[in-house]
Amino acid sequence: MLIDGLPCALHFLKVASFHPYSDPMKIYVELHHNSPFLVCMDINLAKKETVDPTYLWIGPNEKPLTGSYQINITQTGKLMVKDFLESLSGLYTCTLSYKIIKSQTQEEKMITQTYDFMMFAYQEPDYSYQMAVRFTAKSCAGRYNELLFRVLKKTLDNLISDLSCHVTEPSYKCHFVKLPKHGLVPELFIAFQVSPFAPQWKSACSDAVDCEDTTNYNILQARDRIEEFFRSQAYIFYHANKTLPAMHFMDHSFQMARMDSCRAGFGKNEGLHSNCATCCVVCGPGTFSRDADVTCETCTSILNYGAKFCP
Repeated sequence: MLIDGLPCALHFLKVASFHPYSDPMKIYVELHHNSPFLVCMDINLAKKETVDPTYLWIGPNEKPLTGSYQINITQTGKLMVKDFLESLSGLYTCTLSYKIIKSQTQEEKMITQTYDFMMFAYQEPDYSYQMAVRFTAKSCAGRYNELLFRVLKKTLDNLISDLSCHVTEPSYKCHFVKLPKHGLVPELFIAFQVSPFAPQWKSACSDAVDCEDTTNYNILQARDRIEEFFRSQAYIFYHANKTLPAMHFMDHSFQMARMDSCRAGFGKNEGLHSNCATCCVVCGPGTFSRDADVTCETCTSILNYGAKFCP
């Protein structure tokens, strides 16, 4: 099988030879983008002439495909699906028929070949960040710990609010830490998530059909701002000319990890989709996913692609 006109988003699909008993070739198409051209011919046959070739494409609904605003079939049998949607995922089969003609007798023999492609809609995952920091504390009792915690959350929210991002699931605990050559020292262990889905976040998307590019860009900007904020706190720790307050950021305590989630109807499955392991691929029949899930769950009553709930 040949893949023609390959977009960069599908860089892992180059040219694949057809094996009659192989599984269908898996192709991943970003949601609301155009598929690559699928060529109804294997590599070896493409090097030869074919006489009176005809092409019949069958779509996931098991009906013949004809030209439309979404379906583009060229005279040479190449198929492109435009504005790819979840419901367009599934098996695409092309039957190539052509003649072999004996020169001496003009005897004709009809040959048919069938080529299968599995096309899946996918999206980039939505990013969020889990972050953790530590602050010194006067003690593990009293109201000052709660006050610092609230001020810090408000400061960070204000820092990233113009990006439609916000701090979620903030928490803190006070622990006594034994440091080398010191006694027990009270410290605040603070954890929080940074999400790109603050109230009214959709207003940042303008007229975009899918917003993950915008939200992921914003969350990366928010990550950098927060990292720089704590870096500046560490700078003060080393360069302040005055005595540090009793409660202050502890240098080298900032940690973060990216967390991926998928939109409803999509999920990750490295075993099933190894060529698109980091993608959120449309949930297939018999599975579904809710919003912000990472994987598709089993639901045997589902017959379609992209299910968002189990009936």
